[in-house]
Amino acid sequence: MTRIAEDWLTSPATQKVCAALTDGGAQALFVGGCVRNALLGAPVSDIDISTNVHPERVMELAKAAGIKAVPTGIEHGTVTLVQGGEPFEITTFRRDVETDGRRAVVAFADTIEEDAARRDFTMNAIYARPDGTVIDPLNGMPDLIARRVRFIGTAEHRIREDYLRSLRFFRFHAWYGDADAGFDADALAAIAANLEGLERLSRERVGAEMLKLLGASDPAPSVAAMRTAGVLGAVLPGADDRALGPVVHVESELGEVPDAVLRLASMGDAAVAGTLRLSNAQLKAVEALRVAATGTAGAAELGYRLGKGLAIKAMILRSALLETPIVADVRSDAEKGSGAVFPVSAKDLLPNFKGRELGEKLSQLERTWIASDFELTLEELLAM
Repeated sequence: MTRIAEDWLTSPATQKVCAALTDGGAQALFVGGCVRNALLGAPVSDIDISTNVHPERVMELAKAAGIKAVPTGIEHGTVTLVQGGEPFEITTFRRDVETDGRRAVVAFADTIEEDAARRDFTMNAIYARPDGTVIDPLNGMPDLIARRVRFIGTAEHRIREDYLRSLRFFRFHAWYGDADAGFDADALAAIAANLEGLERLSRERVGAEMLKLLGASDPAPSVAAMRTAGVLGAVLPGADDRALGPVVHVESELGEVPDAVLRLASMGDAAVAGTLRLSNAQLKAVEALRVAATGTAGAAELGYRLGKGLAIKAMILRSALLETPIVADVRSDAEKGSGAVFPVSAKDLLPNFKGRELGEKLSQLERTWIASDFELTLEELLAM
């Protein structure tokens, strides 16, 4: 019998939440990401619990146990219990009554089998009891062990229920799949046959899903499969993923944390990225990275103008776009530039220069100072 043993599972907060349910006659079954990741040895961030009782009863049991209950999605059967400062999402067993490709009308279900059958992938339909005992109603363990991303039931049916699942398929493959084993052929065929459904998704949902995908350790194989299936062109018109693999490689060489925005910038400029309805900060970062990467300024100057982090990312992007090795001293150069302070101010040039001429002279001196590797002093610059 398979059993998980994780700190989050045995913590007093988790066990108190489970006891509040089970002592009241309800089931408490961990499900989804927390079980999947525990079995894979991956970090767990969210704890989701399924139960056979309705949300009103969950709130009653929580109150009796002295646990804070928040009706975060009570119409969909979800209540968030907060214990020891940690949130636990408790959701009643559900089954789909009606779907339209974007959202589902659900009804409460009575069994774990019904609840499991409405989920997307077999690896996400594995449950665990409070003692860690694994329950696998749809036989998802073999797929999880093989790191095989497979739809529950038929891929066509699952996709037509929610077209975002086409993107989730590639995202899950990037995070949990085995790239060497390839992609499920039936899933790829069903995705390619339902591209028109992607047009019905909000750009915000698509953008969020793409950023999650691009945040994986190496999303390049999944993005290449998206392109082959026609998905990349459908959700990100004008995107070119040829530089994505090199960006991932150089990031790894430098020991940089995977950056989804940098990877997005490797596939297109701000006009391309803007179709995803990202935040203003993310779009500005894409634009800054593309401008810097396609320019000629070195890491030190970019560090001075953009800050160390963005400068390093811009140099990574330049290396990938131009297919050239990255400068060995990129990190130290960017750090030096980011800490440099231009010694000349406008008041130093008054009254000899004013207005537009003052601005031009400041810019000229700044360029000279940068070219000196930030070495020229105020006195030396003024002497010019």
